[in-house]
Order: sequence, then structure tokens, then C-alpha cells
Amino acid sequence: MITVDTKEENKECLQEYASLMVDAGSTLSKIQAGEKEYSDSLGWFDTKEWTDDAHLSHIEEIASKVRQSCDAFVLIGVGGSNNAARSVIEALPQKDAPKIIYAGNTLSPNAMHAMLEQLEGKDFAIDCIAKNFETLEPGASFRVLRKVLKERYGDKAKDRIIATGTPGSSLEKLCTEQGYTFLAFPEDVGGRYTAMTNVGLLPMAVAGIDIRSLVKGAADMQKLLQSTAGADNPAYRYACMRNIYYRHGYRVELLSSFEPQLRYFYKWWTQLFAESEGKNDRGLFPACCEFSEDLHSMGQFIQDGTPVMFETFLTVKDGQEHLVLEPDGVDDGFAYLDGKDFKDINEIDYEATIGAHSRKIPCMHIEIDALDAYHFGQLFYFYQYACYISAKILGVNPFDQPGVEDYKQRLFNALGK
Repeated sequence: MITVDTKEENKECLQEYASLMVDAGSTLSKIQAGEKEYSDSLGWFDTKEWTDDAHLSHIEEIASKVRQSCDAFVLIGVGGSNNAARSVIEALPQKDAPKIIYAGNTLSPNAMHAMLEQLEGKDFAIDCIAKNFETLEPGASFRVLRKVLKERYGDKAKDRIIATGTPGSSLEKLCTEQGYTFLAFPEDVGGRYTAMTNVGLLPMAVAGIDIRSLVKGAADMQKLLQSTAGADNPAYRYACMRNIYYRHGYRVELLSSFEPQLRYFYKWWTQLFAESEGKNDRGLFPACCEFSEDLHSMGQFIQDGTPVMFETFLTVKDGQEHLVLEPDGVDDGFAYLDGKDFKDINEIDYEATIGAHSRKIPCMHIEIDALDAYHFGQLFYFYQYACYISAKILGVNPFDQPGVEDYKQRLFNALGK
């Protein structure tokens, strides 16, 4: 379960929040009923569409073959094509799974060489994830890695190449011609909403993640959010509160956590809100802090700098191991820590931090019960749903990204495409 606590003491904000909860009620009702306006972008909305038993069994079958024949698996993708999978894979590393290596997310030759060095002496397979097979970074990496596979495995290289793209695209045509395995990238799901599709699930399955548990978490969250109205709906509360802060002049939402395992989840969250809301000269700038490390850098600005942000703390109720500090006979000035558990120290650090930060800026608190596949599924669906609501309240299309398309066209023109 996900809980949302606003921790707001500003009476004016609370009054406006209560008013918005009423005014925006029709927005939530329309979303729950299903909006025809965005029907071509809502393939993620019902988790069953891409996660029925047939789909999951097919993914598990492909993943099993990769796991049996490979020491490494290269996920070629950028943005929404790799962020969801990477956030789970890096947070929940599994023993006896192929090493997951990432490509297609940079044009740096240094990074490309470093990626290729990781493949030396390893049997590997690749999955090129590219919705319309037009984005430069994955296309360039796909070419480089196909060449390496051909040199290493000859005609059998095709058995180690998977591609995930739009049915009918040039990528599917290429797979048909060359004999590569092809998986569908749903036409009605934008990249940043693809965690519960072939895009996110196959790499997770190869990495040994329990994708059925992940899907169950998302489905349970869908059921909750679709059946709950008004203030009892946590995604609706979160969406309304962040819009109230925006109306009060806050222009940055800072997502903070004391759990380093969420490091790559930040990237997924950042893209979700940046691409969904950052348009028409509107939207909150999504930023992240990894505590306690960033308390010794960003913490200074948060507490004493320009008050441009509000902070959302993401915490895990039962997500940490235990490690008790024992004395070692050296008088180092830290005897007050003797017998204390790092888990408890970390939680005390959180309480001290939110106490200090809330004196300067508004703070919210979102808590999940544990950090496992099931709760990652809940997180993905919760934030996607909340982002949909929030963008609607803001008055922008939650599913397009015109600025990104403009940049791509300028890039292609410069390269002579």
C-alpha cells in the first residue's frame, strides 16, 4: 500500500487544497470512467492489456533462453525504453542472473568503449528497444552491437538479437528480413508509461525479477485508484497538492529518499513528470536528492536558499537491512552510537531532515511498505496515474512531448538525414 501525507501547516494552502479537491473531482471521475480523448495513449491504463498470462509466459520463455545461454544481456534503449527496467534491475539485483549492460542512451565514444569492454569474454544477447526505430542513440548502438555479435557468432548471431518496436515499423521489417526475435512495443503506450509491457518486462525477467509479482502490484494499485474517490484516493491527493504548490509559486518538486536503491527510479520519475507536464510554459521542474549524501551539499540550498521548491520524501517502511554498531575499543568520539542499528539511525536522520526542511519549504511524505517487485509495480502505476491527473489539472496533454520532437528534427537535419 502507498500512503500520502502532506505535512502541510500553511492554512491558506490547506484551504485551497480542499477547494481544488472538490473542483477537480470531475477530472478524476472522467479519468476513472475512461477518456476517449487520449484513447490512443492509454494502453497502460488497464494493466491486463499487456500482462495477461499469454504475454507473461511468452516473455518468460524468451528470458529463460537468454539466461541459459548468456553471461550478459545488453538493454539498448534511451529514456522510457530503459528507465523503468533499469530502476528495478539496479534496485533488486538477483544472483545467478546475466549481467545487465546498458547501451543506446549516450553518443559518447568513451562510454561506448566502456560498454564494449564489459562484453569482453562474455556470451551475450541484446534487446534493441525503439518504438519507431528513429531515435539516434539506440539506432547507433544497435549497429555497433550487431557487428560485434556477427564477428563473434557468425550466422548464429541472429539468435542473440531481440528487438522491441512498433508492429509494422522498419524495425519489425528488419527483424523479419534478418531473422531476429521481434516483440511489440505497444502503439498506444508512450515510452515513459511502458513499465508493464514488453519494453520493461523482458529485461526485468532476464535479470531474474519476479515480473508476475510486479504486475500484481500494479494491478492492485489500479484497482485501488480506479475504485476510490476524492480525498481517499492517494494519487488524487498527491496530484492536487502538487498543483496547489505550483499555484503558490513553487516551481520545483524535489523527490528525496534515504534509500540509495531508488537511484535509478529517480530517472524514471524525472522523465515521467518532465515530459508529461513540461509544456506550454507550464509545469514543475522535477529534481531528486539521494540522502543522506546530498544533505551535505543540496541540503544547504534547501534550508537557506531561494524558496523555489517543495519536497516529496519517498520512504520504505520495511526496506532496510540491519547492521548494529559495536565498539571496537578505540576512543573515536562516536561512543554514542554503540548498540544502535544503522536502520534506526537512517530513520532518525529522515525525521531530523523533514523537521528541518519543513521549517523552510512545504514537504510531503509518500511511503511504501517494502522495496520489492510487488511494490515497484505499485509505485509505477501510482505515479503514472497521479501524473495523468496532475497534468489534466495543470491543463496540458499528459502524453505528448513536442519539445523532444523538435530537438530530434534539428539533430537529424544537422546529420543530413
